[in-house]
Amino acid sequence: MIANHKGEIPFVVLLLPFLLGIFLGIGCISAASLPLLWGAFGGLAVAFILLNFTYQRLGIYKIRWLGGLLMTVILLTAGIISAISYDELNHHDHFSRSQAQYLTVKINNEPQLKNGLIRFTASAQQSINNKQATLVSGNLLITIKDSAASALQYGDLLMIPAKYNSIDAPFNPAEFNYKKYLAHQNIHYQAFLYPGMYRVLGHNMGNALIAFSLRLRQQMVNRFKSQMHNAGAIAVASTLILGYKADLSNDILQAYSKTGTIHVLSVSGAHVAIIYVLLQWMLGFLNRYKYGRLIKAAIIITLIWYYAMLSGFSPAVCRAAVMISMVIMGKTYARHINMLNLLALSAFLLLLYNPFFITDVGFQLSYLAVAGLLVLQPVVYQWITVKNKWVDKLWAACSVSIAAQVITFPLSAWYFHQFPVYFLLSNLLITIPTLIIMYSGIAYLAFSWVPLVSTGLAWVLEQSILLMNKALAFIEHVPFASINKIWLNLPEYLLLYIIIIGLFYFLYDKKKWLIWLCMLSLLLFCISISLKRYRQQNTNDITFLNLRKNTGIVFKNGNTAVVLTNLADTDRNYSYSVQPCLDSMQVAQVKHINPNQNFALSFFKKQGALIQFFDKRIIIFDKQLQNQPLPKVIKTDYLYITDNPHTSLQIINKSYDYQMLVIAGSNSRQTIAKLEAEAKSLHTNYKILKRNISLTTVSN
Repeated sequence: MIANHKGEIPFVVLLLPFLLGIFLGIGCISAASLPLLWGAFGGLAVAFILLNFTYQRLGIYKIRWLGGLLMTVILLTAGIISAISYDELNHHDHFSRSQAQYLTVKINNEPQLKNGLIRFTASAQQSINNKQATLVSGNLLITIKDSAASALQYGDLLMIPAKYNSIDAPFNPAEFNYKKYLAHQNIHYQAFLYPGMYRVLGHNMGNALIAFSLRLRQQMVNRFKSQMHNAGAIAVASTLILGYKADLSNDILQAYSKTGTIHVLSVSGAHVAIIYVLLQWMLGFLNRYKYGRLIKAAIIITLIWYYAMLSGFSPAVCRAAVMISMVIMGKTYARHINMLNLLALSAFLLLLYNPFFITDVGFQLSYLAVAGLLVLQPVVYQWITVKNKWVDKLWAACSVSIAAQVITFPLSAWYFHQFPVYFLLSNLLITIPTLIIMYSGIAYLAFSWVPLVSTGLAWVLEQSILLMNKALAFIEHVPFASINKIWLNLPEYLLLYIIIIGLFYFLYDKKKWLIWLCMLSLLLFCISISLKRYRQQNTNDITFLNLRKNTGIVFKNGNTAVVLTNLADTDRNYSYSVQPCLDSMQVAQVKHINPNQNFALSFFKKQGALIQFFDKRIIIFDKQLQNQPLPKVIKTDYLYITDNPHTSLQIINKSYDYQMLVIAGSNSRQTIAKLEAEAKSLHTNYKILKRNISLTTVSN
């Protein structure tokens, strides 16, 4: 299934402790332990070397496990050290460690224009304080609201004010953790600039090869735009062939995601393999010459790595480029190649370069998918024996899709919370169009200067993409196209992998204990899911969301929820902040009401500003109530202040007796500061939602 002996796959064995060390270094061990770790690493390395020189004299060969244990601990320690050392916040010269008035920064990626904003990452070069410049390091995310900033390019050197903020953690339940996402790219701060707040000091200060590659890619994108007419087709062509995702719409992304074909829009190993096959065919004539194989190998490896650079050196492409480069060298010198060992070696090399690659979803999915193809696909293929040659090829293609989907399912469910039901049909449908798109797109870029040929190739490329998009859109809207709202906790995620790996290993090795392991894991998984579902269905709670300038309160009763908000359910902010909260709560039925709307259910009633949710009462206090004194004091559990009412707590307290004051993020900073000061002086229990996590209270 994997190998006859672990000696055939040494890098798989060596990779595991190194991976564990990286995970520990990222999330569990602080930089203060770094000197101790270096000491342990050095001591263990010296011990390992000495034991290798004295193993006969000391009889170490009799203790076979000792060398393996030492190597495991050394690699574990190395993984921890590499992860801690790579984190730029642990560097003594990070720009956040020194006071400064200005920073000089160098743009280190391609600036992207979206919604009128220019966004890019930049590396700090110098901090300037009282005209004294100090060399610094570190990355930050910069957003500029200025039409003139569209002229900025990779490698430009800017001077900006040293006014930056840390990136906010997610405010609402199940909201995307943008702070962690950027931290895993070594970006911990962001700056927002307006016209006049930045100055361009120089151009072409970046890597010349990368700058040339980005310019060439933009020229190629413009070539697509020159002879193709459909914006969606242009975006897919730019993404699929060149890895340029700036023009990709959310509708296209959703269609590919729900049908289980999102991997097509990420330039990865499959794309590199297609190019490899094309180059092998084009350069096959070189095999007839004395040094032809060597020359062919050098040309193919060079062009594949250039394509990797053109696509932005994504982890998936780098993985494929490393693997294919080693396969080419092995075949050139007639060496035996274990593909699983090469896969582990490529991961090892990439993680040595950047240990934070392990946190990249694309890195994880691509490596798991390829591992699934190497390990599981032969097992799946043996399930059915077909005599017809073409049916056998079809089943082989199906076994590839099944193996990749099965091994990546837990990870996809963990990150994306959905499962594409018709993934097999979708992947079969896109196989031929993807080949046509890749080859016609490459041919078009190569012959775009030939009028009639380029026009014909552009037509074939555009029609192929449109046909593929229509097919996927049709599958997307078929009933039960995807299973949504899959929310796994860590034990459930691990149990799923134990079940999958144990079951496939049983099919390969037929050991009974594997079935017992799978059955026990399945039982624990079902118990965990059932308990979670029981708690969800028997819990009633109120969640005051932080929607910045908008109102949002979720009243959950089992699998039914009432959402009080001024946002439409089609709004981007609703999809980003409210919908994940509802999905994570396993809510099946949702009722949306406007803050000015009256509404009644068996467990919920809203009349004017008063809300009754089971035994809890909430008053929505806004400008409409600010000048309405009441004849008697109303008792309530929560007073929710929104929409900047011009009043004070002394006046409010004359009409309302409440247990907690909730100050919505829709209020201005001045209003919030005033209310907070008054709440502190009156010793009132309060919660400010602006730039804070949401508030969830359980009603039963």
